[in-house]
Amino acid sequence: MPPSRLALLIVGIVSILGMMLWLINSLYRLYIQISFTAPFLAHLLLFLLIALLVLAIWAFIHYVGVFSRPSRSRSTSRPLPEIPAVKTEAAESNLKAVRRQVGQIQDEVTKRALLERSREIEVSLARGELLVVIFGTGSAGKTSLVNALIGRMVGKVGAPMGTTEVGETYSLKLKGVPREIVITDTPGILEAGIAGTKREQLARQLATEADLLVFVVDNDLRQSEYIPLESLAQIGKRSLLVFNKIDLYTEVDRDLVLNRLKKQVKGFITSSDVVAIAANPQPVTLESGEPYQPEPDIMPLIRRLAVVLRAEGEDLIADNILLQSQRLGEEARRLLDTQRRRQSEKVVERFQWIGAGVIAVTPLPVIDLLATAAVNAQMVVEIGKIYGCELNMERGRELALSLGKTLASLGIVKGATELVATALQFHVATYLAGKAIQGVTAAYLTRIAGKSFIEYFRHNQDWGDGGITEVVQQQFQLNRKDEFIKLFVQQAIAKVVKPLEAEFEGEDTPEPTKRLSDRPVPKKRIKDDYLG
Repeated sequence: MPPSRLALLIVGIVSILGMMLWLINSLYRLYIQISFTAPFLAHLLLFLLIALLVLAIWAFIHYVGVFSRPSRSRSTSRPLPEIPAVKTEAAESNLKAVRRQVGQIQDEVTKRALLERSREIEVSLARGELLVVIFGTGSAGKTSLVNALIGRMVGKVGAPMGTTEVGETYSLKLKGVPREIVITDTPGILEAGIAGTKREQLARQLATEADLLVFVVDNDLRQSEYIPLESLAQIGKRSLLVFNKIDLYTEVDRDLVLNRLKKQVKGFITSSDVVAIAANPQPVTLESGEPYQPEPDIMPLIRRLAVVLRAEGEDLIADNILLQSQRLGEEARRLLDTQRRRQSEKVVERFQWIGAGVIAVTPLPVIDLLATAAVNAQMVVEIGKIYGCELNMERGRELALSLGKTLASLGIVKGATELVATALQFHVATYLAGKAIQGVTAAYLTRIAGKSFIEYFRHNQDWGDGGITEVVQQQFQLNRKDEFIKLFVQQAIAKVVKPLEAEFEGEDTPEPTKRLSDRPVPKKRIKDDYLG
């Protein structure tokens, strides 16, 4: 202890002792004076002083006991830190939404697979380890890196703790990281053949599930390596880039490659996360002629792993769980959207030929054609129901009228009529041309309207930035391509032209007053189809 502090301590102790002696002497004199005149009060004062002394001693003992307890608790095991609550709650919320979406998927096999993956993510919410995945080409030395890493950190490498479909998994502890670390080795990407492609797909799946990805290369990043590394970074995957086999390079060349790697990944991996190692150095020959096997040089990677996992471990787990739940939700939405589109397209196809039959049996002016066939309120209601939007017929008519006016204002009705007339000119007899063109045009316009409404409901009842006009124009362009028109005309001939020809031939029967518009059977059939 410095002399100045020792002198200050001595002065302090002497001062305290002097004050205590003065206090005791003063109390003694007070007691003597009171005892001559009021002995009872003197004894009461003495009792109170003794009580205060006892209370002070008890308070001191209690104070010492309270502050000594933490020293005993340090020896107990420290609980694992909690994963950040906000991200955990977001992941749980995503999983609930995913289950609601999965419940609407009709494919049972797909539904079971998605539910199983959601349960796996739920298990991850409570897991206690950090998952580190080693990823890269087969020639980069990934397995040598794993062996060197495990051997350096936990001693001699024994049997793996488990084997995945694509690699081996090891467990280890790192000082300063409270969670267990699980390292998974995957087979190389870019392998030849069908089997190699399948193994790469599984390896990529494991990479997307990692809390931390270690991407191994042995030279500059090739384009075939850069693309998967960048795509994993774009979905939010935290990565380290490891330049292996530096013992094969001169010091100058090693620095050149390392600097080029840092520049290549500058946009998504920091320079400090690019490290150079030699996981399995080549043996060298000593001057004596004896071979010598150098020790693996992987300390730069171990140090970086330690820094990242200590500082970011809990966030890495939380980010990964949230990422997995979001990706699962996106897949569920994509599958559900595909299912809904198929169902909606069947509705559109049904209503386009219903509309064609109505118009072919009872020809109408163009504006009525637009209102009754091209834009059909019942079709709108049924498409909305598929997308979980319950509309009444009044709302369906409002939407249909709005789209119908758009079709007319853009000149699509006229354009559709000309397109259909041109396509049918070699397939329809002259005496049926008017009815056939009107009927097929009605089917064509109904198709454009239906396809437009599918886009409207797919985007949560929103026409988008370009509004209804852009959506309708886009659908018109998509449905005027030559390959579609050929197929559409073939269907139109079978569903519209042939029935018209059959009914026209029926006009030659001995019933002279029978007219096409008076025939009850076709109308009843069309009405039944429409309602049912």
